[in-house]
Amino acid sequence: MTSLFLMTMSRRALAAVAVSAGLLCCAMVAPAAAQHIVARVNGQPITSIDVQQRANLIKASTHKSPPSREVINELVDEILKLQAAQRYRMDIPESEIDSTIANMANRMRLNKEQFAKVLGNAGIGMGSLRRKVKADIAWQQLVRGKFQASLQVRDRDIMTAIGTMKAPNTTAYDYVLRPILLIVQQGSGIQAIEARRREAEALRARFQSCDEGIRLARGLRDVAVKEPINRSSGDFNAKVREVLDATEIGHLTPPDITPQGVEVFAVCEKKAGAGDSGSERDAREQLFGKKFTAQGQKYLDELRRTAQIEIK
Repeated sequence: MTSLFLMTMSRRALAAVAVSAGLLCCAMVAPAAAQHIVARVNGQPITSIDVQQRANLIKASTHKSPPSREVINELVDEILKLQAAQRYRMDIPESEIDSTIANMANRMRLNKEQFAKVLGNAGIGMGSLRRKVKADIAWQQLVRGKFQASLQVRDRDIMTAIGTMKAPNTTAYDYVLRPILLIVQQGSGIQAIEARRREAEALRARFQSCDEGIRLARGLRDVAVKEPINRSSGDFNAKVREVLDATEIGHLTPPDITPQGVEVFAVCEKKAGAGDSGSERDAREQLFGKKFTAQGQKYLDELRRTAQIEIK
């Protein structure tokens, strides 16, 4: 499934770590103190460096300095999530972690080297960020799979939720889109992804109509131009609808990083339709998010009760 529709599932959005542009403002941190163990989770250690780097990540995202105990508790939860995923033999591909991090850099309009430098200046190691991303992705998959039945949302609850919305959008659109994938070979790494992203941005700048733009795209190396797809507003979440609304007919959406490469969508047609405007989908996702959060917290509390946690 193409990246635009992966966005409608909100998996990436839930899994991604909120590393904001505020990282650019972070000052250089003082040299780290000697490393020592501050906690163990089922025998797995948490070090003072782990705590410092996670505190820096939280501070960069929220602009607030978190209490040390709060940071340790977050790291304890992270280890419990990864240990649970390991027990269920869940494998998170490195390429998926690479894609998530590349998307973070892309949203900040940074390449791999710039993003790594920004993290380093904020006192955040790339390894620390990768563990966070891996834990988030694993937890999403684990909770969805383990509690699938209890996460179902009823139609009557959706209708009730729509009725409580302050200003539900009532305008529906029908779209004709052309997915264009700039392929990155598996295992190529973030540097290859960044090079393809620059190609996608260059194509986007030259793309002025679907007929001419598609010919330009086909002239690039290792590019898959897929058949037109027809979708309506109700097929997308609010974030994707915002992207489509901001993209003029005959132009490309911003590039998105996927496990297969870098993908853009040509908006070839957009016209008013009679289907769902997206309010139903928004309500469904809000209700699902609440159920997911509640069930995930319940499961995490259970893991904590049965774990051997030692905080020094």
